[in-house]
Amino acid sequence: MANEIIIKPIGHVTFGRKETIDDYWGDSKAVIALDAKQFSQRAIQGLDSFSHIEVIFYFHLVNDQDILTADSHPRGNPVWPKMGIFAQRKKDRPNKIGVSICTIDKIENNFIHVLGLDAVEGTPIIDIKPVMTGFVPNKTEIREPEWAKTLMCAYYKNKDEIDNE
Repeated sequence: MANEIIIKPIGHVTFGRKETIDDYWGDSKAVIALDAKQFSQRAIQGLDSFSHIEVIFYFHLVNDQDILTADSHPRGNPVWPKMGIFAQRKKDRPNKIGVSICTIDKIENNFIHVLGLDAVEGTPIIDIKPVMTGFVPNKTEIREPEWAKTLMCAYYKNKDEIDNE
């Protein structure tokens, strides 16, 4: 087994939020620019026939000393139970890898315009995959603790939606 894996980004987020915040990613617009030296438009041929993509990215702003390998309260909220890093979706992960499902807005040349990508400008993109219903578990109901539902209640909402509730 290899001790090290080297991954080269396929592109970067070139337009989008400049800072990380916990909520309101629903109205967040971003542009993923594929590395034109590695990929021509043929690499995304047919991607426009899908409504959503799964984006795998690298949390480049996380400092190594902030990486968590044990348990902590989600978002530092002591009301919620301590959970191990692999029972959370925090950015302070051992390999700094994030995953997000977002909506394709449009595709122009090597630029993929998306909505709801929870990554900031400059974020290295590791991979992109189309979202296919066949990959969603359909044999069992997805189970999650109540704190996770509460934590996510505003994550993909628009800021205006919360202000008007």
